[in-house]
Amino acid sequence: MTSPAAPVEFDLPSPRAAAEPPEARGLARDEVRLLVAGPGVIRHARFRDLAAHLRAGDVVVVNDSPTMPAALDVVRGAGPATVHLSTRLDDGDWIVELRPPDRMGPLRDGTRGEQFAVAGGKRIGVTQPATFTLLAPDSGDTGDDGVRLWRAGFETPVPVSRFLDQEGRPIRYGYVPHRWPLAAYQTIFGRRRRHTFASAEMASAARPFTPELVDDLRRNGVKFASITLHAGVSSLEAHEPPRPERFEVSSRTAGIVNRARRLGHRAIAVGTTVTRALESAADPDGTIIPAAGWTGLLLDGTRPANTIDGLITGWHPPMASHLRLLEAVAGPELVTSAYRAAAAAGYLWHEFGDSCLFLPNLQREGSAPRPPWSGFAGLL
Repeated sequence: MTSPAAPVEFDLPSPRAAAEPPEARGLARDEVRLLVAGPGVIRHARFRDLAAHLRAGDVVVVNDSPTMPAALDVVRGAGPATVHLSTRLDDGDWIVELRPPDRMGPLRDGTRGEQFAVAGGKRIGVTQPATFTLLAPDSGDTGDDGVRLWRAGFETPVPVSRFLDQEGRPIRYGYVPHRWPLAAYQTIFGRRRRHTFASAEMASAARPFTPELVDDLRRNGVKFASITLHAGVSSLEAHEPPRPERFEVSSRTAGIVNRARRLGHRAIAVGTTVTRALESAADPDGTIIPAAGWTGLLLDGTRPANTIDGLITGWHPPMASHLRLLEAVAGPELVTSAYRAAAAAGYLWHEFGDSCLFLPNLQREGSAPRPPWSGFAGLL
């Protein structure tokens, strides 16, 4: 089902996509720009200044899912193509996306039962090729222009994780012209050894964090907690909502967040993945309950966020469904103001770009009760 359009409106001059990691532009990860947005406030800073905008007792919640090398070259008929692995399902099947070699897809001409071989295997010493078989459209809706996401069988001669480590590469879109190693697509919070699964794409809101910045924040009394959400492909069509994703919110994280908020401190989510996981584990009053499984939760103006007081995020393109989640946290007026300010000031978009800190409730402190999100419109 197609979601209604996000009401956020802004003009994005071209080009504004970050075409390479900030390190390739002579910057440290935490030297990207940071726009801080609150009621009546727009401030421009650097990400390494984050401690100046948070307070002792605040809890920063991060996603510890690592990024997998989820792009594979395949032989399709007489020509090449690329498969993006999105999500591994409980029965071992995968949700996949077909792309042309130039990354400017998606390809929508797949057919049920179509099979193609992965163009690899030599580096791990196997002669039997890995194969994909398209089983059924993921959405069940072919439409006039074909299918974007498929449920597929993926057969490999060695364990999938080993095969991907040797033959896969990070998912890369047309605005990034050159290949970068997997390390460029990992955050400092990703925990490969802990997880059987991983994310198709980086939890990029956390990319600007460095060990030095985390130490600085902790010295200033900021606490950290983590959730796990294994994100699928982010190349959603205009207005297309995110697909269900596997997540976990531990009892430790639930306790840290709940205690902080009872004491009047703020919970700051790092990214839309963290927001989705916390909200999926929350009671209607905002109390976090330990939870694990799959979440199909969609946050928007009709289902606002109840558990977080701030959000660190990258910049999403016009018409992206992520904008509706931002509105659920900060309200449409504040999101629109921030995006227009970022576009006017030359901020860079996408996973290697700049950042934003939304603080829709700058006044929350002490043990004062937390105002409902619906009341923020009157503060803007």
